[in-house]
Amino acid sequence: VQLQASGGGLVRAGDSLRLSCVASERSVNTNVMGWFRQAPGKEREFVSAIKWSGGSVYYTQYTDSVKGRFTISRDVAKNTVYLQMNSLKPEDTAVYYCAADPKLRIGVHAGEYTYWGQGTQVTVSS
Repeated sequence: VQLQASGGGLVRAGDSLRLSCVASERSVNTNVMGWFRQAPGKEREFVSAIKWSGGSVYYTQYTDSVKGRFTISRDVAKNTVYLQMNSLKPEDTAVYYCAADPKLRIGVHAGEYTYWGQGTQVTVSS
């Protein structure tokens, strides 16, 4: 599975961005798709993930620092997962990575994901 992330950029605090991640296939390998981020000098951290359970049933999970500001969604037909980021803060500055895994539950550790896309830089100025 190849993942292609896009949508990063330089914005001001309070602005919004929408990240997109397109998967090369729709299969069990992309049961769970998620976003991680890594700031300079820090470990890669979980941001959000979504699991499609068929039909219109989705499960989502967010790290506490983005709850209420970020929304993850998935367009199964387009093999794409989105991360809508509102009310951005300088501390959201990082390289954002898309990830996917065939597991049947959402994981919050980078080691739980098999497939990774290239990162997209998000920079939020104060």
